[in-house]
Amino acid sequence: MKQLHKSLLIIAIAFVLTSFGFKTKDIKPVDNLYTKENPEVQKNSDSTNNLSKKSSKEVYLLSRQYDRLQIALDKYEKIQRKKLWKKIDIDSATYKDLKPFDSGVAVKQIRERLYIDGDLKKDSKSSLYDEELMAGVLNYKKRYGLALNYKLTFDHIKQMNEPVSERIRTIKLNMERCRLIPENLIEARDYIMVNIPSYKLLYVKNGANEFTSDVFVGTTWAETEIFSSTMDRIVFSPYWNVPQSIIDNELKLNMAKDKNYLEENNMEWNGGRVRQKPGPKNSLGLVKFLFPNPFDIYMHDTPAKSLFQFEKRTFSHGCINIKEAKKLAHVILKDDPDWTDEKIDSAMDGVNETTCILKTKIPIYIGYFTSWVNEETGEVYFLPDVYQKDKEKVLDSTNGLVME
Repeated sequence: MKQLHKSLLIIAIAFVLTSFGFKTKDIKPVDNLYTKENPEVQKNSDSTNNLSKKSSKEVYLLSRQYDRLQIALDKYEKIQRKKLWKKIDIDSATYKDLKPFDSGVAVKQIRERLYIDGDLKKDSKSSLYDEELMAGVLNYKKRYGLALNYKLTFDHIKQMNEPVSERIRTIKLNMERCRLIPENLIEARDYIMVNIPSYKLLYVKNGANEFTSDVFVGTTWAETEIFSSTMDRIVFSPYWNVPQSIIDNELKLNMAKDKNYLEENNMEWNGGRVRQKPGPKNSLGLVKFLFPNPFDIYMHDTPAKSLFQFEKRTFSHGCINIKEAKKLAHVILKDDPDWTDEKIDSAMDGVNETTCILKTKIPIYIGYFTSWVNEETGEVYFLPDVYQKDKEKVLDSTNGLVME
C-alpha cells in the first residue's frame, strides 16, 4: 500500500507540473494594442467578408492555436455523429462521492467517457475505480481546470453529463477568440500571457517556456479586462496608492469603526489620498509589474498566498495577483548585468520604493480562453467560464460565426 501511495503521489505531481494548458512559441513586440473582447473589436476582427477564402484562411493562421482547435472540433463533432457521448446514470438524491476502489455501473460509464474524451488510452470495461481510472480522473480534472484529487462529486458527474454540443460550442467560441490576438503578438519570441479562466501566467522567452505561475484575477463585479500592452517597468517595494473607489466604499467605513485603522494597516494620507507604505503586508506585496493601459490594471505580488489554494480564484479589484511574483522578477532580469539577484532581493526589502526600467520591453496579453489545446500533448482543455462570457455569445448555426 505504501508503494501504491508513492506511485499515486508521483502521478499527481506530474499532472500539477503539466497543468498549464497552453504553450505558444513565437512572438514579435507589440505597441500598446488595447484589444478588448467587445462588439467593436469583434466587428473589426471579423471584417473578412470581402476577402477570398484563401486570405481568410491566412487570418486564421495568425494563430496556430486556431488550427489546433479546428482539429479538436473535428474530434468532438465525430463523437457527436457517432453518438459516443453517453450519459452517466446516477440518482441525484442518493449519489455519494466516488473514490478510489469504489465499484458500480457509474464507474464503468465514467471509464468509457474518459476513454472517449481522451483521458484513458483504452477502455477496460471494469466497474472498479482502480489505479488506471485514477490516472484518467486526474487527467480529466487537469484539462477541466479542477482541483487535482481522486474524488468524483455530483458536480463532476453533472459536468460530464453536459451534452457534447456544449464542448463543440465552446471550441467554436474560442476559435473566434484566437482571431482577437494581436497579429504582431503572435510572432514575437518573448512575451507574457495570462489566461483568465486558467488562472495561469506564462512567460515565454526566446520561443521557449521560461516560467509559469498561478494567479488570481478580478471578481465578477471588478473583472480583469482583456487587452494587450508592453511591460516597461518593474517596481520593487511599491507603495499602494489606494483607488478612490476603495477609499469611499471600504476604507471610510473601516476608519469610522476604528480610528487607528490606517496606522494598523501601515497606511497614510498623502496629498488627500490614502496610500499603503512598502512592506511585506502591503497589498501589492514586494513587487509590481507595469504596462500602460487605460484600465489601470497591473500585475503584482500579494501577501495573501492562502488564496491560491482555491479552485476558483476571483478575488482582486481587477489587477492580476501572481503567486510567484518574486521569481518572475528574477527571471525577467536574469540577463541584465545591472540587476543581480542580490540587488533584486535588496530592492524587495520592503523599505524604499525602487523602479527598474526594462531595457527590453515585454509584450503582454491578457486573454480569455475557455478552451485551449496543449501544444505539446495535443490535449484540449475546457476551463471554467469565469465571467460567463461564453453564455453571452450566440452561435449562428448556419456558418458557425460568433454573433453578439
